[in-house]
Amino acid sequence: MKNWKNMMAHTTFRYMDHSTTNLFDQERFTALHSFAIDDALALSVSEKLSPPTMRLWVHEQTIVLGIPDAKLPYIHEGVEQLKQAGYHVVVRNSGGLAVALDSGVLNISLIFPDVKNISIQEGYEAMVSFVQYMLSDLTDRIEAYEIIHSYCPGDYDLSINGKKFAGISQRRVKDGAAVQIYLDVEGDSFKRASVIRDFYTVSKRGESTKFSYPTVDPHVMRSLSELLQTPLTVNDMKQRAMNALLKVSEHVVETDFTSTEYAHYRKRLVQMKKRNTVITG
Repeated sequence: MKNWKNMMAHTTFRYMDHSTTNLFDQERFTALHSFAIDDALALSVSEKLSPPTMRLWVHEQTIVLGIPDAKLPYIHEGVEQLKQAGYHVVVRNSGGLAVALDSGVLNISLIFPDVKNISIQEGYEAMVSFVQYMLSDLTDRIEAYEIIHSYCPGDYDLSINGKKFAGISQRRVKDGAAVQIYLDVEGDSFKRASVIRDFYTVSKRGESTKFSYPTVDPHVMRSLSELLQTPLTVNDMKQRAMNALLKVSEHVVETDFTSTEYAHYRKRLVQMKKRNTVITG
């Protein structure tokens, strides 16, 4: 098993904060664009055109669906309900199921090269260890195991005392990987989980399905602020992410997208939009 600090401790690590800016396009900057950006960065890292990268991103009132969610028997009714409630809906290209994003949720992408030599599990565990390191002054109780009845349940759910505050997905492109985590930092975690619960109720209507969708119980989800009884903000977590990166990497640089990366991004955005026609028609 590779030590997570060794995975992070490259000569140079790139830092990109996309949590407040509208990148590139005149159209609304959504999670659709973020997944295309991560693909472009994974390609760039794979081709040795960019150092390994940490990217931070935030999206308002967004429900990100997994690929299996798009196969729910009444998916269009479920999506319409979300839209009527004011949510933007996106189908992502990485693993997992539905998650809720808003201004209280920070997403972190760690984008690594040479993943042919890194197992999928090692990618997940690097993110788990990085988050534990980020919060080590506040708690040593963060665990990684599946939280039953959470939304987007998986082996690498992050929890404290059995209450989930984060989930991880992973996307591999050529020899690069984007390991993505959402961190429920502040705000109404019960409401987020309730929205996902109601989405499945409408989209499934009790029908039997080949894929096993979660029965979401909002009581198993919490924000970090609630769990740690500390008024953490997304900005606090952004600073913690940067501080942790500075401690484990030799150099951290902030550079804009190159023309090659932008070309990759445009192609991947087209692919993301095509993928999303399953819910947009």
